[in-house]
Amino acid sequence: MKLTQHVNQGRLVYLSNTTDQITISENEHYRWLAFDDVIQSVMHLRCPEKLTLPHHYAALMPLLFFQPNQVIELGLGGGNLSRFLSALDPKIQVMSIELSQAVIDCFKGYFNPQQYQIVIKNSEALTWLQQTHCPTRTTVDWLICDVYQHHAKSFQSRVNLLTALIDNLQDNACLTINLPDLDDQEINLCLTILRQLQSSHHIIYFHIPRYLNVIIHLLPKHWMLDNLKKRSKTSYLPPTQYLRWRKFFSHHMSAN
Repeated sequence: MKLTQHVNQGRLVYLSNTTDQITISENEHYRWLAFDDVIQSVMHLRCPEKLTLPHHYAALMPLLFFQPNQVIELGLGGGNLSRFLSALDPKIQVMSIELSQAVIDCFKGYFNPQQYQIVIKNSEALTWLQQTHCPTRTTVDWLICDVYQHHAKSFQSRVNLLTALIDNLQDNACLTINLPDLDDQEINLCLTILRQLQSSHHIIYFHIPRYLNVIIHLLPKHWMLDNLKKRSKTSYLPPTQYLRWRKFFSHHMSAN
């Protein structure tokens, strides 16, 4: 059954009284989180760590190349990526930065049934990145940004966020940005700013078919993007999964 059919069969299990209306619905197979009736995250009830939306696969493509130790996700939502990474290998330390306490409460109550040890900080992403002692400057090897849409209200706010992300990006680390529902001009603007801010990383991106998301990756220059091996000892992914993702990776586009 297609996911849209599951959504049409859902029953409401939670409704917030906050300004941005948060709802949680579920059916026999899935539970999903929505802001103002726009679905943000979908969890498979039987396998909570299972990825359910296609842009999540694109967002996790760096797993083909390295074994991250510390990952910071800006924007928690329903925690799809955090659950997947925590289940993939217990050595991965995951921290999520989330502004909304209501979203944090929803995650803890409805979207972490296996009680993964995900560290959650209640903070605005840009404020957290601009801290003098922000830990990403020295220890974190993967930044995942899912809050770009909240900073797209003006050119300066976009520049501020992208600058803070680059300031916290080490040469051996990678950065992933989810651009949801933005037109080509906005996407090109983001890519242009990223090219101007740094020269130490490859910039690649994925358009997700039938979805509005564009996933951008900044990957270290020493990663051999055009020579991805059929087998890898530097990936947490199981061999069969690695081969499937390797095939998907071939559909990326370069922005360098």
